[in-house]
Amino acid sequence: MEIKDIKAVYFIGAGGIGMSAIARYFIRKGMVVAGYDRTSSALTRQLENEGMLIHYEENVDDIPHACRNKETCLVVYTPAVSDNHKELLYFRNNGFEVQKRAQVLGTLTRTHKGLCVAGTHGKTSTSTMCAHIMHQSHVECNAFLGGISKNYGTNYILSDSSDFVVIEADEFDRSFHWLSPWMTVITSTDPDHLDIYGTKEAYLESFRHYTELIRPGGALIIHTDLEMKANVQDGVKTYTYSRDKGDFHAENIVIEDGEITFDFVSPIENITGIKPGHPIPINIENGVAAMAMAQLNGCTANELKYGMETYRGVDRRFDFKVRNDKHVFLTDYAHHPKEILQSAKSLKELYGNRKITAIFQPHLYTRTRDFYQDFANSLSHFDEVILTDIYPAREQPIPGITSKIIFDNIKPGVEKQMIRKEDFPDFVKNRDFDVLVILGAGDLENYATQIAQIIEKRK
Repeated sequence: MEIKDIKAVYFIGAGGIGMSAIARYFIRKGMVVAGYDRTSSALTRQLENEGMLIHYEENVDDIPHACRNKETCLVVYTPAVSDNHKELLYFRNNGFEVQKRAQVLGTLTRTHKGLCVAGTHGKTSTSTMCAHIMHQSHVECNAFLGGISKNYGTNYILSDSSDFVVIEADEFDRSFHWLSPWMTVITSTDPDHLDIYGTKEAYLESFRHYTELIRPGGALIIHTDLEMKANVQDGVKTYTYSRDKGDFHAENIVIEDGEITFDFVSPIENITGIKPGHPIPINIENGVAAMAMAQLNGCTANELKYGMETYRGVDRRFDFKVRNDKHVFLTDYAHHPKEILQSAKSLKELYGNRKITAIFQPHLYTRTRDFYQDFANSLSHFDEVILTDIYPAREQPIPGITSKIIFDNIKPGVEKQMIRKEDFPDFVKNRDFDVLVILGAGDLENYATQIAQIIEKRK
């Protein structure tokens, strides 16, 4: 189905962060946009306010009339939805065009110049940073992001004139194999989603195959330390990057008084005195990658510098809720051991002389089973660790797999305890914290506003 033939789009799993970005694209195109999600959320309510029709019970009768014509209705679903979902079965059994979210993004990368960011971690921040730099430049861009940009209050950017589209390339379920990138950054390839891939080798092979999809004339921008081999087509240039080495890197880094400055080193043009507007140490490396892709696609030195200085971050990615002389409280989406390690290192660089407490809600039974020792090792870099029960998401419990297997392997000398999620607010009321961070991709974030209010009262 060509985009020009579509009159209605139906989303199964409408409230997902990536799905909602595509829904907004079609809403802006003036199409009928509807869908199902399991629960109402702030995001689904925003979509409804923008014109999307959403219901929250799995019921074929609730599908709008405009979405019942297979010749004009495209159905988009998330891989997290069960194959037995009643509405998904209805559309498949009646001959509708049914596509994964990634397939729709793939179509967009074939009709635009796709600037994609892939990797186990870092892809949301890097893609959002790149999108902001380009959007505020003379080049402009469209963007489909995996998080809510604090600059725009949305995960979607539209341009009426730009041929570029920035996309977060998701490796879950091999979704990024649907894409045809013009250029791509690969931030990291630490094994994840082993419930899908089975082995580390299969995971790395998936990224290798992804590099084959880059269009001739484009480029691969790959981190220097990855355990994978790229295999690009003829006519695709390859560049390396990292914080301190590679074709693109940073020099003269200064971190003090909550601010960061560094110089951007590039084979195209060096830029001195970069001051990230979201001054987190990991954003030095993410910023190098984002600036590299933006620079390769025409952004000027002044536009790169201004874009970095005005970047405000992403919801749930090093998202500061309270920051004063007495208390620091933030949330971070980190849910993989390497992400947690990066979070710990960044906080230590910023607040090395203060006690840092992490409360972690593990995400998925399979991920806990596969990486519990790595989780324990990464969490051991904090001064204190609080663990809650596993957030199951799409999974059923696995016998013997609980947060306690992480808890038991945290290194001696680290203060630690386990609490129930619902006891978290009272726990904070009865304790004082210097630096407190909520880690994970589950629903502990829902307590963030309440926790921030408790902490702010202690000024």
